[in-house]
Amino acid sequence: MELKEKVYLETLGCSKNLVDSEVMLGCLKKSGYQFTGSREEAQIIIINTCAFIRDATKESIETILLIAEQKKTGSCRYLIVCGCLPQRYQHELLKELPEVDLFLGTGEFQKISKHVKILTSGSKISRLQACSPTFLMGSSTPRTLSSPGSSAYLKIAEGCSHHCTYCAIPRIKGPYAGRSPKSILAESRKLVDNGILEINLIAQDTTQYGRLAELLKKMALIPGLRWIRLLYCHPANLNTDILKIIAGEENICNYIDLPLQHITDSMLKKMGRGITEKKIICLLEEMKKVVPGLSIRTTFIVGFPGETDKNFDALLQFAADMKFDHLGAFEYRDEEGTPASKLGRKVPEKTKKHRYNELMRLQAKISKDKNKALIGNNFEVLVEGISLEDNKYRLRARTQYQAPEVDGVVFINEDLPAGSFADIRVIKALTYDLVGEVI
Repeated sequence: MELKEKVYLETLGCSKNLVDSEVMLGCLKKSGYQFTGSREEAQIIIINTCAFIRDATKESIETILLIAEQKKTGSCRYLIVCGCLPQRYQHELLKELPEVDLFLGTGEFQKISKHVKILTSGSKISRLQACSPTFLMGSSTPRTLSSPGSSAYLKIAEGCSHHCTYCAIPRIKGPYAGRSPKSILAESRKLVDNGILEINLIAQDTTQYGRLAELLKKMALIPGLRWIRLLYCHPANLNTDILKIIAGEENICNYIDLPLQHITDSMLKKMGRGITEKKIICLLEEMKKVVPGLSIRTTFIVGFPGETDKNFDALLQFAADMKFDHLGAFEYRDEEGTPASKLGRKVPEKTKKHRYNELMRLQAKISKDKNKALIGNNFEVLVEGISLEDNKYRLRARTQYQAPEVDGVVFINEDLPAGSFADIRVIKALTYDLVGEVI
């Protein structure tokens, strides 16, 4: 049998990109390709890029240029760039990045094996493959999980039909399209059969999925599925039915990721969020009432065009009043082709930085106070593996109130296998993390 080239795949960006990369790995594995964790060993290097915001685009370009150098000195013969960057910028990249052998858009990653075969055979192929992104994965789509452990992401939809004025995702990913419940449930069972204990549901907006409450209830019945987590919820689409299912099912985490972006009506309108301050506050009150002990993560944008000191002060006060369990913030940047980029009254860079720092200082205090209040409490945790963040502790783990990658962790000085569950008592509070002992 012909020995095929070794492949190295690097993923940039969000968890949705990670799933796309895992589909590419599955397709290539099915076609007989070998994989390596070393760039230096690979004959084929694939970079799955992000171009959601300017910083992500910059990181993608820098990574491409860095890896392109290995075509000169290493064993790399073919460099392939996939995902959002080629979908968004297309012909500009052909001119600016001649080192890249093939660009694949967001509608082509599932055809990776075919494209690689043509490229490596020496047959003629256009360097840019970027059709309309209409692919919707199914339960039979090949997928190879890229990280060890017992947690995985499950993408329930592609694209986005919201019209947030700052966002380029609808142009990159196309309109919203949800998978069938049958397909999602079949993939859920397959993941559990392969040792997955936690499934994190993702999409550009998970709550836009029309039968989400029904889907969650059916997923909760899958034997062996310990935790189900809901990420990327839009406040305009989160409803009481969904909240009641979360409250009523033991294996659905009391956790919701709800990016709010701002709170004043003038900013929400300029951002195209489709919701008002009053509705947001009513929703948050309902969430806490229907789901006792609910952990809420949110994100805000500071320095949006036209954001006044009064707007920001209102946002800061809102964050202080609501005391979110987890909060992230972004400084606004113009994104090419978006309506917001054409708005006047830009906020100076110095002011944006100051507002960002002030908001995150507030959240750091809120987080530390919340963590201190947990000392002495017992929690079930999912062990992730060796602690890389703090060498004082052996392992890192998470409670159901901490999502993978974006929230804090629980550090433990014990020898426990990755992917296992354990009961711990909190003995120390850090700003965003906890320290626990096994009980």
